[in-house]
Amino acid sequence: MSAELRKAIEQISKDRGIHKDLLIDTLERAVRSSVAKKLGDEVDIEVTFNEEQGEFDVYQFKRVVEEIVDPVSEILLEEARKNDPNVQVDDELGFRLKVEDLGRIAAQSAKQVIIQRMREAEQEIIYEEYKDRKREIVSGTIQRRDRSGWIINLGRTEALLPKEEQIPKERFRRGDQIQALLYDVRKEGRGPQIIVSRSHPDYLTVLFHREVPEVADGFVRIMGVARDPGSRAKVAVMSTDRDVDPVGACVGVRGSRIQNIVQELRGERIDIIVWNPEITTYAVNALSPARISRITVDEEEGVLEVVVPDDQLTLAIGRKGQNVKLAAKLLGWKIDIFTESRFGSMYKDRQGLEQLASVAELPLEAFLSAGFDSPTAVAEADDKQLLAIQGLDMARVADIRSAINFLGLVDRPEEDEKTADEDVPAADENEVLDTQVDTVVQETPTGVPDESSGEIGSSGESPDVDAGSEEKFASRG
Repeated sequence: MSAELRKAIEQISKDRGIHKDLLIDTLERAVRSSVAKKLGDEVDIEVTFNEEQGEFDVYQFKRVVEEIVDPVSEILLEEARKNDPNVQVDDELGFRLKVEDLGRIAAQSAKQVIIQRMREAEQEIIYEEYKDRKREIVSGTIQRRDRSGWIINLGRTEALLPKEEQIPKERFRRGDQIQALLYDVRKEGRGPQIIVSRSHPDYLTVLFHREVPEVADGFVRIMGVARDPGSRAKVAVMSTDRDVDPVGACVGVRGSRIQNIVQELRGERIDIIVWNPEITTYAVNALSPARISRITVDEEEGVLEVVVPDDQLTLAIGRKGQNVKLAAKLLGWKIDIFTESRFGSMYKDRQGLEQLASVAELPLEAFLSAGFDSPTAVAEADDKQLLAIQGLDMARVADIRSAINFLGLVDRPEEDEKTADEDVPAADENEVLDTQVDTVVQETPTGVPDESSGEIGSSGESPDVDAGSEEKFASRG
């Protein structure tokens, strides 16, 4: 029995990878638990494994007393001295118990505890093995699918590929070979839970480390990664060696290196851009292939206002906003994109609004917070709406309206201008002409032909109304 137990311990330690000392400690706990169930939890028990004999030594300890109060934990002095003549009161005396005497139930309980302890020890070994392997690529076989995602067999243990960590539209079958990023290792009641990911940005980073020697050696550094898994990604790189082209190193000869990564990610398009410490230059690179006209940096708000030519807006934004979203993730800034025409209009509106704020002797924020973002909005508002601006009164409202007209901050529609040019002056001209004719006729001396008024009317010209008019008509008479 002793030889078989020693052999079993050595074999289990070798097959399961469990250290022999840990296994022996587990067995000692199991035996102690079985004895406690047989004799009671209040019994003071000590269990040790005798490696020379290959068996367990089980001792029950009792305190030596002159009068027994608790028979389970105490023994009389006279009785104790039969085993040890030198024992004294309050000493503890151990009595060896035979494991064979524990009975069938206790033995079965010990077996269950041993199995449980061994499982816990094995799980602890797995946890210790994988907890320091985060950000590594692991390979396995698709085993099955459950509510959380795919279960992957890694050999000694299993890993979970959650739904949110999968590449969209990626499909697997049982038995498919797969590799993924070891993302997290969690301790749970049923054992260590190993989480893997194929959509995490770090997976792309690790793939570059594996496929590009310059990245693995540190000559090229990956400064940032932004992914739309399965569709598109942006990777910012920089070189620590002036003789190494970071983009060329990542792409490889005829795109051989990048193609290996693209195939692993199921055709995900990857843009490799050059990192730059200057945020404006970095932003220009990140928004490629669009051409950028100008960039305004708002460091307090963390916003970049990017102006592009009108014909570059589609490229800058990208399909479903993908290009600008990935660029924003890569930079860590919010990006607002405007066309040149739109930006010019906004700049004009902003400048005009600042002029009105100056006239009203109010800060620009007072107009903006009230919802007025242009002079046109102010001009179209009624007095009640304008008085909602904090600090504004009727006198200043009148000043604002006068400033709008005087400074020409609001363009009138073309139809209104045409009507004003054609109708109003024509009416004024006829009115003046009729007045002049009536005045001349009334002042013309008797005997002057009446056809003089018709001559003026037919000419279509307005005669000058001054002192010379009377003299002219008088000389003709």
